[in-house]
Amino acid sequence: MNIVVLIGRLTRDPELRFLPDSGRPVTTFNIAVDRPFTNKQGQRETDFFKIVVWGRQAENCANYLAKGRLVGVHGRIQNRSYETPQGERRYVTEIVADRVQFLEWGDKRQDTSNTDMPVDDFNPTDGFQPVDDDEIPF
Repeated sequence: MNIVVLIGRLTRDPELRFLPDSGRPVTTFNIAVDRPFTNKQGQRETDFFKIVVWGRQAENCANYLAKGRLVGVHGRIQNRSYETPQGERRYVTEIVADRVQFLEWGDKRQDTSNTDMPVDDFNPTDGFQPVDDDEIPF
């Protein structure tokens, strides 16, 4: 099973491209995701992930996301390699998103450096109420 769920902030504006042969849209962006624990010095470490989005969702990401925005990403890890013009083999690990959830809205050019909800305070289980198995109708 290859499933990834991440919540993080864009480190730069998304880049939209169209494939030359098919015209299919693809958007790439990077997100910073804080680890849920601190290191020995008491500091929180951050991981950076390259996200790839295809199709209509790629266009939406390019049109409505900007550096600093908080997003949720659901997808899979993909490894690929390519050869540089100098003949060197390069390896890339990226997240291919099935779904990108915009967790902050506003004008794309709006400054999000002083947001009301920092990543550390975001809890996806806020408001979650457990359900007894007897209440499930199937």
